Amino acid sequence: MPKISGELVLPGDKSISHRAALFAALRDGESEFENFNFNRDCSATLACLNQLGIAHSFDGRKLKVGGKPLKQWQKPSSELNAENSGTTARLMSGLLIHLPFETTLIGDASLSRRPMKRILDPLRLMGAKIKDADGHLPLTYFPVEHINGIEYPLPVASAQVKSAVLLAGLFAEGETHVIESVPTRDHTERLLNLPVRFDEAGRKVILSSSEIQIPDISMTIPGDFSSAAFFITAALLAPQSDLWIRNVSLNPTRTGFLEVLKRMGVTLQTQTTQEKPEPMGDIRIQSQTFKNITIPKELVPNIIDEIPILSILATRGEGMLVVRNASELRVKESDRIHAIVTNLRSVGVQVEEFDDGFALEGPQKIKGGRVVTYGDHRIAMSFAIANLIAEDEIVLDQPECVDVSFPQFFDLLARIVKE
Repeated sequence: MPKISGELVLPGDKSISHRAALFAALRDGESEFENFNFNRDCSATLACLNQLGIAHSFDGRKLKVGGKPLKQWQKPSSELNAENSGTTARLMSGLLIHLPFETTLIGDASLSRRPMKRILDPLRLMGAKIKDADGHLPLTYFPVEHINGIEYPLPVASAQVKSAVLLAGLFAEGETHVIESVPTRDHTERLLNLPVRFDEAGRKVILSSSEIQIPDISMTIPGDFSSAAFFITAALLAPQSDLWIRNVSLNPTRTGFLEVLKRMGVTLQTQTTQEKPEPMGDIRIQSQTFKNITIPKELVPNIIDEIPILSILATRGEGMLVVRNASELRVKESDRIHAIVTNLRSVGVQVEEFDDGFALEGPQKIKGGRVVTYGDHRIAMSFAIANLIAEDEIVLDQPECVDVSFPQFFDLLARIVKE
């Protein structure tokens, strides 16, 4: 069995990269970003912005985005294609409703199955005129005279919905308040320096269009924590491992996976190297034993992307892992609950499926076999990590689907696997 050792610096945080491009596009001037993530999802955001007249360039080290006021954006010559990126579709919607010309946003087959009603409802409350396909893409946005700020309690814990409403609020009349009962990723608030207030209703993000100015957020983008989770798991599982991940995001709304590991009895070494605008630092991971737990409801929204790899980790833990309150996994790039359960069973792991999650008792052995990724990058990467500890080879049906979020994944994994 191989061990994991060495050091890694990961591509920039996917969520921050999307927002960096969008916020820079709204500024009158040029912004520069190092370690921008050029995966397919973030590249889709750049391509959509380019169609709207926002130029960018890359010199091999820095991405430069030439922004201009929203009223100077140009009418695209064709449909805007978000490809597989839910972040692109949902965040851009908050801006497209303000444009003085009609635009249409499309996506691939997977994105076209994902729910968009969750952003359509608040944007229409603000006065937007949008044509949809029964709550799904394609979406067509029509010019309107007035978009008004609203107070909107999030019905589902979603940083994408929150950010879509806040982006719409940047150019709305009056104030926009977004209230969340469960805190979600806070990159939008951090990067735009938005005030946050806590009261009996929950956490309230406050935006006044008359006061906000888009700041220059030129920066080095921290490494993507969701990508780091795969390598953290690999190092925990493989005997005699010792791995450093450098300059990775330590934003507390992104590192719920670290809290889960702590509750499982895992000890990691972390060093913070930057606090603003986004926390960043180093993590050292060494192989060790741990116990499975029931995941607390309040942690689920901030580990939603890490649940597939958590299921692989749990096969080596002592006791029962229980994941509930995670029905959001049903409407990701695939039905991830079904994908996790079906593939675990196909490699010999006993697991129980629920409508909103799953449960498995460890430790269990992982056998070899064929894994159906359903074209989902996180399913593919999770079972690639499982292959490190499998008794026989695990074969992925579509390994290339990792390019959606992490095209360097297999190269970086090979770099730290020591036979």
